[in-house]
Amino acid sequence: MNPTDAPSTTVEPELESPLTKAFTPAEWDAVKELRTALPLIFGEAFKDLKDEATALEPVEIWGVSLDPNKGGIDDPRISVILVKFLRARNLNVDEATKMLAETLKWRHTFKAAETADEEFPDDVFGKIGYVYGKDKGGRPITYNVYGGNSDLEAVFGDTERFLRWRVGLMEKGLRLIDFINIDSMVQVHDYDGVGMSSRTAASKKAAADASKIFQDYYPELLHKKYFINVPALMAWVFWAFKPFVSSQTFAKLQMVGRGPETIAKELLPAIDKSELPKRYGGEAEGF
Repeated sequence: MNPTDAPSTTVEPELESPLTKAFTPAEWDAVKELRTALPLIFGEAFKDLKDEATALEPVEIWGVSLDPNKGGIDDPRISVILVKFLRARNLNVDEATKMLAETLKWRHTFKAAETADEEFPDDVFGKIGYVYGKDKGGRPITYNVYGGNSDLEAVFGDTERFLRWRVGLMEKGLRLIDFINIDSMVQVHDYDGVGMSSRTAASKKAAADASKIFQDYYPELLHKKYFINVPALMAWVFWAFKPFVSSQTFAKLQMVGRGPETIAKELLPAIDKSELPKRYGGEAEGF
C-alpha cells in the first residue's frame, strides 16, 4: 500500500483555557499520565460498590463532572483539577493518584457535594460563616466569624454536624469558581470576640478534623487566607495552623491586625472596597 493511501488517524485536539495555558511542560506530562490512570483510580476509590459498572460512572468533584472514560481532553476544567492533586504531591503521579482516589472515596462516603444544599440550624451557624464578594482577581471570599456564636457547645458539640456545615461552606464557595479563569478562593478568619475560653476540647477537635479534611481532600484551592482581629494573647492561633498545612499553604497565610482601618489597609490592595464589608473597612453592606 502506498503510504499516501493509508487511512489517516484524527487526533482530537486538546481544549485549553487561560489556566491550562499556564501549565509547565512537566505539569502537562503529569496531567496526561494521571488521566490515563483515571479508570484505575475510580476502581480503587469505588471498589466497595457492588456494581462494578457504577464504579466507572462520572462523578462530581468541586462542581465539575469527572468521567474516567474520557479523561478530560474535551474539558480543560478537568486538567485544572488534576494538576492541583499533582502540585500538592510535587508532580509525583503515583502519590497524586493515591490522593485523588482517597478524595473520590471520601466525597462519596461523606456525600460532600450534598452539604452545600444541606440545611443547618440558623441559630447555631447563621452568623459564623459566609461566602461574600470576590477579590480583584474574581476569586470568591469565604468568611469564618469565630465570635459569631458564643455557644461553643452548640457549634462544636456535634463534631460531625460541624464538619458537614464547614464542608458545605467550602462547597458553596467552590460553586463560584469556574476552573477556566479562576481556580482558587480567598478566606478571611475573623477572631473578634474570641478568647482563651473558646479553646474547648470540642472546638480543638473540630478545628483539627476540619483542617485535615481540607488538607487531604481540597488541595491547592487556597489563594490567600487572612487572620484578622486576632487578640494579642491568641497570636499563637496563626502558628497553630502550621502543623496541619503544607509549607506552600502556610506561605499563603497572613496575620492582620485589629479594627476596620488596620484590616482595610491590608485587604483593600487585594479586595475592592465595594466588595469588602463595612465592618472590615470597606463599603459593601456585608453581613
